[in-house]
Amino acid sequence: MSNWSKLAGLVLGSALALGVAAVPAMAQEAAKKEPPKPPLSASAEVLEQWNEIGRKLIAIAEDLPEDKYEYKPNADSRTFRGVLLHVCASMYYFTDPVLNKKPRYADDPKPADVKVNSKADLVAFVKQCVKDGADAIKAKGDKGMTDVVYVGGPRQNHVSDLAYGLIEHSGEHYGNLVVYYRVNGLVPPESRPKK
Repeated sequence: MSNWSKLAGLVLGSALALGVAAVPAMAQEAAKKEPPKPPLSASAEVLEQWNEIGRKLIAIAEDLPEDKYEYKPNADSRTFRGVLLHVCASMYYFTDPVLNKKPRYADDPKPADVKVNSKADLVAFVKQCVKDGADAIKAKGDKGMTDVVYVGGPRQNHVSDLAYGLIEHSGEHYGNLVVYYRVNGLVPPESRPKK
């Protein structure tokens, strides 16, 4: 190995060592400038996640061309419209019991059951379902997140756990809708470059 190679290796090694050593110092300096924000309250955390999946569902409902609403990947699948109806109806498995009501919709409501005849109707329905859930979370507040509700099954749930279950359910079906987009050669709103 030539002296130049040894010198270049020494310089490169030193530069890397200094760079690695500087990272913790830079992180500590950044932490001094702006301390981390405190965590959200219990209900605010639930509300933030509820609204985030709701925002994505609304965006995808508004964006997909109406002529693709009846698309389904195979005969046994729900249509795009059917998936959205199912997700929204399921949101009321949170909203209604939390408000001491029986869930108002079946698991797979028909468009006529929810008075959804057009894309505009369905978008309005998605928005209303998200809003109703958000309003229920706000009404319960922090103390209400530990209230107990029963919606069937082997045990009761805390309000927050029921909300998280429906948030997860909505997210899973949002993933279905993304696949429907991609199969149709479209790019979902969340996957597009940010402006």
